[in-house]
Order: sequence, then C-alpha cells, then structure tokens
Amino acid sequence: MIRTTPKTAIISGGARGIGRCLVRRFLERGYKVFIFDIDEEELEHTTKVHLKKYYDAKAVESAICNLRDPEEIHHKVDQAAKFLDGKIDVLVNNGGIASPKWKDDKTMENRDTMGEWQAYVETNLTGPFAVSQACIPYMKVDGASHSIDHDSDSDAGPCIIHIGSFRAHQSDPNQEGYASTKAGQLGLMHSMAISLQPQSIRVNLVAPGRIKVGHESKDGDEKGMSWACQNGAKDVEDHPTNRAGRPKDIADAVEYLVNAGFVTGQDITVDGGATKK
Repeated sequence: MIRTTPKTAIISGGARGIGRCLVRRFLERGYKVFIFDIDEEELEHTTKVHLKKYYDAKAVESAICNLRDPEEIHHKVDQAAKFLDGKIDVLVNNGGIASPKWKDDKTMENRDTMGEWQAYVETNLTGPFAVSQACIPYMKVDGASHSIDHDSDSDAGPCIIHIGSFRAHQSDPNQEGYASTKAGQLGLMHSMAISLQPQSIRVNLVAPGRIKVGHESKDGDEKGMSWACQNGAKDVEDHPTNRAGRPKDIADAVEYLVNAGFVTGQDITVDGGATKK
C-alpha cells in the first residue's frame, strides 16, 4: 500500500543547537515534526520565527517537556502523536544536559556534585528511556515478525536514534556525570535494538564530537552569526579534518541511519577524528 500521509518525527532538545538543525532537516525532507524542549523562549522562536513557513503550513509544532518527569513525558508524547496523526516514524533523543563538566570547577570529591550527578542520570539516561517507552505504541509495526515486506524497495521502517557523545569513549577531567551517562546511552541503545526487534523498530546512536552550535539559536539568528566564525586555530589542531563539527554533520549521520534499513544496534562517532589523536 502506498502511503499518502507525510512521515513523522519527534525530536527532543530541538529548540537550538544540533536539535534545531535536525528539526530543519526533517522538515526539508517533507516530514511532519514535533519538538520537545525545556527552554520556552528558544522553543517559541524556533517554532514560530525560525521555522515560520513550516509552522504556517502546520508541518511543525512543539511543547515544553521536562525530561526528568516521566509522567509529563508520556502526556506530551500523546499530545505530539495527535499532531502527528497517530503515527511516529522517527524518534531522535537529542535532549539532555550538554555541559560536560561539573559546575564551578568542582571535582567529584566535592559532595555537592551528587545533585548534578542525579540530574545527568535523570536527563541524559532516564529521559531517553522514558521518551522511547512513550513513543513505542505509536511506532511499532503490528505483527511485524510475520508481515515484514522484504521487497528490495521496502521502506526502512520506524527507528529511534539516540544522540550520545564522543565523551563516552574519551573523557577530559571532571566529566564523570556527562561521560558516564553518554556511555550508558550506548548500553541503552544496544539493548533496545534487540528488545524492539518484534516491533520492527531499529535503534542506533550518533556520538558527536566538538560541534559549534552558537549560530543555531535565537541569539545567533538575531546577530547573523555563522558557523565558520566560531572556528579557531585549536579546532584545526585538534581535528584530523582540520575543523570543528557542524550541526549539519550530525544531521547527515542521522539521516543516513533513518534510511539505513539494515542497520540497527550501531553507534557512529562523528568527531572529525578527535578520538584518534
């Protein structure tokens, strides 16, 4: 049967940075997209100003969502599913705490880091689990193990993509909270890829390196900031690619995995070769 409705996606942390670039990429590919974020000002700007033509066309909508609150997550996913006509094709778990170090130059010896540790765990690890859990009923292919279309031109099917970090493999000092939860996402991805086989949902992970994202924001729009202006000599020195990353680099990897029907349980590190130096 030929599908006549647009494909759909939920992207968490989609108001700025890598997430905003991902939202735009999916919209450019004809998807209907729902955005979750905790930053109300950025979310309003991205949805109604930066993406105005898509918003006016009713191709994108958004909602504030606290990734540390599983009950709120389930409620907001139900809200998103209604906008997406009851079907979710792609979930990108991009939302999380992006700061890689303890605040105020603390080390793990400082007992005050325990609250931050809990925030990392709840946001970066429990959050993606809870969002995925809430989305599965809208993603699964009923009777998938008996009715999968094995034609050479068959669709890649529904998929979940976690956005991790190269810090799961290589850490700087005082990154225990960030690095541990990003490494935990690898285990979550591996397990989900096996567990969701009966529902025919593929699960993969993209691990970004140093990505310059300042231009992908309300402030960046207002100042006319570009990606290139954020790069410096150290970015050339630190990367065999001779530059830091672009949000587009991550969107390229995500788009590949969305369409790669024979790829599941895999992680792709997109770091310009930084972990090899």
